[in-house]
Amino acid sequence: MSYLQTLRETTPLIHNLTNEVVINFTANGLYAIGAVPVMSKSLDEVSDMASIASGVLLNIGTVTSTDIEAMLLAGKAANEKGIPVVLDPVGAGATPFRLKTCHRLLDELEITAIRGNASEIAALLGEDQWQSRGVDSTGDGNVVKLAQQAAASLTCLIVLTGETDVIATKDETVVCQNGIPLLGSITGTGCLFSSLLTAFLSLEGPSVEKATEAISVYTIASEMAAEHANVQGPGTLHPYFLDALYNIRPEDVRKRQKVEAR
Repeated sequence: MSYLQTLRETTPLIHNLTNEVVINFTANGLYAIGAVPVMSKSLDEVSDMASIASGVLLNIGTVTSTDIEAMLLAGKAANEKGIPVVLDPVGAGATPFRLKTCHRLLDELEITAIRGNASEIAALLGEDQWQSRGVDSTGDGNVVKLAQQAAASLTCLIVLTGETDVIATKDETVVCQNGIPLLGSITGTGCLFSSLLTAFLSLEGPSVEKATEAISVYTIASEMAAEHANVQGPGTLHPYFLDALYNIRPEDVRKRQKVEAR
């Protein structure tokens, strides 16, 4: 049985403390893949909501001081129940506030996985050879080495996404080569993937295997969407991508998956 099939059979509830730009897209994407989204960051209920969720996503894309407190409450509630917590450090290196927020979350919570682009992961490590401009990632460094360094230093699963996607722990590294450049032209695709990753990590099984299937499902769905005759750009890709997430099958993943252990 594939993790995709298991996810659809178990319909995990994913608690998203995410940025305001992507709430609707994230909710629809989770529903499409077979998970159930909830978006709540009220200090009055965030701990209770996290306690009944299958996974919790902390996304700092539009974070405020109040959001940080909500994330800490949700993260601690999830930690107490052994519920996976995923951090998406959106634009971590863009401002001192964002970087400080990430380090506080990492210091005070048990983070299961970090999903970010190369610039964001490098910022968490204090690496200055990578440039950060908002949420964009630039630089020519070795992303495999960067992911491995982050996994060793931050002691959690690292999922580094970009032209090449890298999944790393201190003992294991997998490189994934599916996907299309056009996906990067749609706001929130990285954020949605972080939520989808959280859903996969809520399942039973080795974390690297679950993360590998998550990124494969996501990027192969983008390829399938781009093959539709009506897709002319990001505006038309958007709905077909949601359809592809809904329609993708385990056999599609097996046939098209491009992964390599390093």
